Amino acid sequence: MNKHTIPESESRFFVAPISVEKREEGDAKNPSVIEGTAALFNKRTKIGGWFYEEILPGAFDDVLNDDVRCLLNHNPNHILGRTASGTLEIWVDDAGLKYRYTTPNRSYALDLEDAIIAGDVSESSFQFKVKEVIWIEQDDDLDIRQIKKFEKLYDVAPVTFPAYQDTSVAKRSFDLQKENQNSIKTRRTVREAQLIINSNKFKHEEV
Repeated sequence: MNKHTIPESESRFFVAPISVEKREEGDAKNPSVIEGTAALFNKRTKIGGWFYEEILPGAFDDVLNDDVRCLLNHNPNHILGRTASGTLEIWVDDAGLKYRYTTPNRSYALDLEDAIIAGDVSESSFQFKVKEVIWIEQDDDLDIRQIKKFEKLYDVAPVTFPAYQDTSVAKRSFDLQKENQNSIKTRRTVREAQLIINSNKFKHEEV
């Protein structure tokens, strides 16, 4: 487990442009504005080789007022902004979840701005907890987990090495779904067998 991962949370990353609205040269009073995309709707992502995942439009509706941080690499020691303080904005558009902050006067934030401008940092990530999902079973491919609603949005983050920090929560969700599927199939098999027995018994009684 990554030391910055919140227990029972999951993280996802997306390759999407991070833009910098650069201040005028020499104008220290007007810091640059950084804007990125933390999540994309309807984009299918393979999770751990177990299943595909898609985020449905509307999934973030219940968490947009959460106290969300913007953290460099999900590191709580490198905070770039926070919605509760007004230094971070988050919103959704047709594409997905967006975030925006003004570069604070902190060394790591200034270094990050330089890295974004140079193209060395170009991905974003977010940490979350799921509330409601839809599973679609596929016979010829991996199943699909559609995230319908998030329960909690912890942070958004520009990241230098995009990766899933911890897939154990997603794996438990997958295992539980498979157990439910197997249970349903078992009940269906037992019910079908009972119907066959009852049908044969009825035919025998008729004879």
